[in-house]
Amino acid sequence: MDPGTLLIHADASIAIGTGHAMRCLALAQAWQDAGGKTVIAMAEATSAIEDKLRREDVEVVRLDVAPGTDGDAIGTVSLAEQRQAAWVTVDGYQFDSAYQATLKSKDLRLMLIDDGGRAGPYSADLVLNQNAHAAEALYGQRAAYTQLLLGLDYAMLRRQFASWRNWQREIPAAGHRILVTMGGSDSGNFTLRVMEALPMVEMESLEAAVVVGGSNPHGRALEAAAKSGHAVRLAKNADNMPELMARADLAVSAAGTTCWEMCFLGLPAVVVDLAANQRPVAQRLNELGVACYLGSSRNCSTERIARDLKRLLADAEARSRMCRRGRELVDGRGAARVCAAMMGSGIRLRRATEADCRLLWEWANEAGVRASAFSQQAISWDEHTAWFRAQLADKTSMILIGEDAGGRPIGQVRMHRRTGGEAEIDVSIARDFRGAGYGSLLIDTAVREAAASAGITRVHAFIRPENGASARAFENAGFRKIGEEQVKGNLALHYRRG
Repeated sequence: MDPGTLLIHADASIAIGTGHAMRCLALAQAWQDAGGKTVIAMAEATSAIEDKLRREDVEVVRLDVAPGTDGDAIGTVSLAEQRQAAWVTVDGYQFDSAYQATLKSKDLRLMLIDDGGRAGPYSADLVLNQNAHAAEALYGQRAAYTQLLLGLDYAMLRRQFASWRNWQREIPAAGHRILVTMGGSDSGNFTLRVMEALPMVEMESLEAAVVVGGSNPHGRALEAAAKSGHAVRLAKNADNMPELMARADLAVSAAGTTCWEMCFLGLPAVVVDLAANQRPVAQRLNELGVACYLGSSRNCSTERIARDLKRLLADAEARSRMCRRGRELVDGRGAARVCAAMMGSGIRLRRATEADCRLLWEWANEAGVRASAFSQQAISWDEHTAWFRAQLADKTSMILIGEDAGGRPIGQVRMHRRTGGEAEIDVSIARDFRGAGYGSLLIDTAVREAAASAGITRVHAFIRPENGASARAFENAGFRKIGEEQVKGNLALHYRRG
């Protein structure tokens, strides 16, 4: 099912950095993967960011207005109407309550990507805060229909990280490879201060890869520092960040969106806030044991940087803990979850009734469903009706029908309650709705419904190994593979949530 066009409005400059645009690129890629088209409108942009977006088949439209102004809002509405956008997403601190209200007054479906809870009252349909410190308390002033997507389950990583999902990091007894990355611009040139601290680590085998973003205005000074005789390599406008992160033993990083990429790859880090809006991220990473917070860039000395680098390079146990905790927090499927939430906005689950008997029989006998079932023979009508009536009468069984905003049935979820607050789940999606992220959305919604209505705290799923689409749907819904079992004489992958 074609999800239509996604219009994103995000800006990038030396002053505001490139983090907003880069996480929106991850969203754009996930929308493309679901079969949609993406357009990014920018009132401010650097040439490096524009080039990167266009290389990813994202159309860039420049808006000749000041960001966040009434003219900006009117221009965004006009562009959304021209492109018949299914959704509009805005990411930036300038998109305040009035801006949201203008877009919503034109009946646009709107998602706001937010970090600090300072843009309320919120009237967007969805508010996404992908940070570790995200909390519902930040969004007390919001419309009754506004839904919140909060936390690291929604951390959006670019497509290039997907192939690294099962990669395993080796933790050497003594680390010696450092990655320095301060985002796309680093207007205050904290990168240079880190480079000045490296000789103070006093390690002959020390190697450093220093990422210089395409919007960084300090290239010449950094090139000069790199020629000082130390083992420093500059990576300008790097497009191989997963490889750079995988090779490093420790990172020095700004507390921006790069932190979630480092968590995904289990890269221990010392982090600094380059701006006040990065401080909550850095503090929470420190609390969670994922990174060591150095403090504000304004007050962080070269001595402090060198001291913490030297300590962590020598402490394999600490780096191992940081690696493990980071990988637990970020699974790399956040962008797909966000797209599923957008595409499924307005979806509801209802209990199955007698009137659904034929619909479920037709779904059950559809070729794609039978091919992925553990028992692949066709199901007769008499067999199905007997089973269905027994399920409706069984108080341990719950069959839910998912419907879109127009009332069209899109799939079914069956939950069978076990003892001790546990249950087993099965899901199928109607043929016309496959491939658009509805599976993970229905699974997640059903699990939450079961928790609220029946006290279910742990849910199990069993999937044929060749059914990759189903496995991805459960993974995107927060399930983790815990092993393999035999089901009806067939090998099954055992997934669990909770």
